[in-house]
Amino acid sequence: MKKFAPIFAAVAGMLLVYSCSTAPAPNKKLEGNWKSKDGSTKLSITDKDFIMDDGQASKEDYFVKSDTIYTSYQGSRPYTKFCIKELTDSKLTLCYPDSDIVEFSR
Repeated sequence: MKKFAPIFAAVAGMLLVYSCSTAPAPNKKLEGNWKSKDGSTKLSITDKDFIMDDGQASKEDYFVKSDTIYTSYQGSRPYTKFCIKELTDSKLTLCYPDSDIVEFSR
């Protein structure tokens, strides 16, 4: 029983540190207003929202992991994945979930 208390305290401390840590900020280059090359789709990315307007605007939560943007409607799963093919200050190329490639500019 005496050995259990220090182990429990250590595990509890690690869980506390992990739960209080903040999530990494999304890539700041992504944030802003984007327009597809053909002009049919507008994309607005804020620090919390991924808003795509291709005739009917849809606002979703998102997070970025490596070179992929994961979106979800109000935290529901499964996530929709958009692969970032190219990202500069003025150009964004995304591979949509259906493998279409769309180029955006600011």
